[in-house]
Amino acid sequence: MAVLNSGAVSLLDLAKGWDPDGSQARVAELLSQSNPVLEDIPWIEGNLPTGTRTTVRTGLAGATWRMFNQGVPVSKGTKAQIEEAAGMLESWGEVDVDLAKLNGNEAAFRASEGQAHVEALNQEFVGTLFYGNAGTAPEEFSGFATRYSSLGQNVISGGGSGSDNASIWMVGWGPLTVHGIYPKGTMAGLQHYDHGQQTIETINGIGGSRIRVYQDQWQWKCGLAVRDWRYVIRIANIDISNLTAESSAANIEKLLIRAYHRMPTLNGAYSSTQGMVGVRPVIYMNRTVAQMLDIQRYNIVTGTNGSTIYGGIAQAMIDGKWVPSFRGIPIKVIDQLLETEATVA
Repeated sequence: MAVLNSGAVSLLDLAKGWDPDGSQARVAELLSQSNPVLEDIPWIEGNLPTGTRTTVRTGLAGATWRMFNQGVPVSKGTKAQIEEAAGMLESWGEVDVDLAKLNGNEAAFRASEGQAHVEALNQEFVGTLFYGNAGTAPEEFSGFATRYSSLGQNVISGGGSGSDNASIWMVGWGPLTVHGIYPKGTMAGLQHYDHGQQTIETINGIGGSRIRVYQDQWQWKCGLAVRDWRYVIRIANIDISNLTAESSAANIEKLLIRAYHRMPTLNGAYSSTQGMVGVRPVIYMNRTVAQMLDIQRYNIVTGTNGSTIYGGIAQAMIDGKWVPSFRGIPIKVIDQLLETEATVA
C-alpha cells in the first residue's frame, strides 16, 4: 500500500492554479531555466542493458621504410573498449482525486502540475550532464566537469583563482564523438506513465487511512558517451568577480580562439566502417559570461546593418531574436552552469 507523502498537491496549491473565473490558470513558470543543450544532444541506443560499450583506437600500426631484399617488422594497431553507464532519473506526482475535480477539468490541472516535474527533470539532467560524478554518486552518470578536471590539451585556463569561477564548453556533438545514450531495449527521452486513480495510505490524520489519488510517473533513462575526448574543450577558471568588474578580466574571445583550434575538425569524424560522419559543434556558457562577452564586444566595436562583428563573434537578428555565434558555432546560455567552480589546476 502506497503512502501519500508531503510532496502531494494541497488545496492551497490548487487555489494558486485557478484564475478568478474558476478556470485553470496559465502558470508563469518563474523557476524555468534556459538549458538549450537538450536541443543539441544526439541520442543513440546503447548495446548494453545498463548503457553502452564503445571501441576506440588507441594506437596505430608501425610504418617502416625498406630496401630491396630487406623485411619490415610486423605491427598492429591497438584498440580499447570503454563502458558508459546510464542512470535512471524519476519524478512522481500524486493529487487527491476530489481535489483535482474541484475546477471541473482534471486533465488541465494534472497537465499543469506535470510541467513542474518535467522542468525539474530537465534541470537535473543538464546539471548532471556538466557536473555529475558517478564516483561519488553511483546512481548518476559522470558529466563533462568530472571527465575534464585538470588543465591540459583540452582544458584551458582563463586565469582565475578562488572559488567563484565559471567554465565555457565547446562540444562537438556527433555519433562518433559525443552523444547521449539510453540502455538497450528502452526508449529514448523522457517517458510519462499515467497510473490513473490509485488507492494509497495517507500520512495525515488517522493512521492507516485510505485516499484515492491520481498518480503520475516520469522516468528518463539516460547517460553520456564521450567516444572521442578531443571533441570536448573546457575553458575553465573564468573569474566571475573580475569579469563583471571588468578588472583583470578574462578575454573571452581570445579564449574561444584557443578552444577553436583545439577541436580536431568541424567537418566530421572519420570511421573506417562509416566514412565521414557529421559533427555539430556548440558553445555553452552561463548567463553572466554571455553578458560579459557581449559587453566586451560592445566595448571594442559596433557594426552596422543590424549586426555586430568582431574577430569571429557575430550577432544578427534572426526570427526576431539575437543569435550569437563564434566563427559560425552557435553560442548558447545554460543556466545550470555554475559561477562557483573551484580552480582547475
